[in-house]
Amino acid sequence: MIPKSIRLMLVASLVPAALFAQSTKELNINQAIELGLANSKNLKLSQNKIDQAIARLDIVKDNALPTANASFLYNHAEIPTSTFTLPGGGSSLELPKRADAFVGTAAVQELVYGGGKLKYAKESTKLLADVARLDADKSKEEVTYAIINTYYALYKVAQSKKVVDQNLESIAAQIKQAQRFFEQGIVTKNDVLRFQLQQANVTLTQLDIESNRKIINYNLDILLGLPEDTEVKITDPNVGLKSPSSLNEYIGLAMANRQELKQLDVQNKVAGFNIKTIKANTLPTVGVGANLYYINPSGNFIPPTNQYLMPVTLGATVSWNIASLWSNRNKVSEAKIQQSEITIQKDILSDNVKTDINKNFQGYQVAMNKIQVLETSIAQATENDKLLASKYKNNVASVTDRIDAETLLYQAKINLELAKADAGLAYYTLLKSTGKITQ
Repeated sequence: MIPKSIRLMLVASLVPAALFAQSTKELNINQAIELGLANSKNLKLSQNKIDQAIARLDIVKDNALPTANASFLYNHAEIPTSTFTLPGGGSSLELPKRADAFVGTAAVQELVYGGGKLKYAKESTKLLADVARLDADKSKEEVTYAIINTYYALYKVAQSKKVVDQNLESIAAQIKQAQRFFEQGIVTKNDVLRFQLQQANVTLTQLDIESNRKIINYNLDILLGLPEDTEVKITDPNVGLKSPSSLNEYIGLAMANRQELKQLDVQNKVAGFNIKTIKANTLPTVGVGANLYYINPSGNFIPPTNQYLMPVTLGATVSWNIASLWSNRNKVSEAKIQQSEITIQKDILSDNVKTDINKNFQGYQVAMNKIQVLETSIAQATENDKLLASKYKNNVASVTDRIDAETLLYQAKINLELAKADAGLAYYTLLKSTGKITQ
């Protein structure tokens, strides 16, 4: 049976491991995007703007409903002079000392025809809600790209750290070998010191990389809505990337998907309804209504029979601001100029989008070519490192040559990992410029 003290030590040793496991989360890039979108405060704000636009649309719809109002009035009069003599010495009237009256009204009004202004207002507000949704889509793309960018930054640091760790292991082996050679009198003490200096320099690099890793990991935790002490374990984000298409295909995708272009199309439609609304000001309006009146001069809240009036009136109103026929023309001209400006803006933006697509496409091609060049350089650096290692063992090459060859090899390995990450990020940057980063 295990003694109690040993059992306690085992439990104590397991607690830190359990706590560490709780603060570590492994995510691939798609899981990170999904988690970040679910917890993004920016997207919640965008959804709130959509809700506001929908609420404004409901308000505009309410404006098409009939209007109704009712009122009830009570009047009390004190009459100090109760005798009233008609001018010219006529007869006199005896008035009461006081009088009460109740008057009530109720009215219902409905606009039958207003030149189509209510219809245009409703359609314009619908389009503004579409603009808000496009804004939300754009925000989603921006948040997704921010997550991808940070994820790749963490991946680059992790890959660099892996190569540096391998470099330190190799240097440690070189130090042991140099110390044996020194003891055998094959090399000088300076050779050992040079390897130790290289180890110190690489260790400083390792410390910088670890500091950057912690900073980037913290930023990613914030983006994903994770506890700020969570250590994110990442996988190779380049796995599953699709092969690139042609430049023209990406340009076509951008013309169809870019939210800014869609927004200008919607704004152009809004400008068209604005022109129709202004033109509608020159048309007559027609309204119908019903009014109910209640007149009770008896002084009693509930009047005696036949001592109150309750007429009902029905009517229709036609109004026309004739002056708008000549005073409205310049307003229409201004609205048409504004619509024309939107068309020009779209043409300019389309050119900028094409330029952006081409730049990102060429950047991706360069990134892919860099990988091929670096793979070749690694093969060459590996062969050179083996050659210098053999020469150093045979005391043909100097320690400087040996260290330089090893440094070149590990720098080439780091450059290759960074180039692979840059190529993956360049691919997502290209997709982002099409307006749809997840395709």
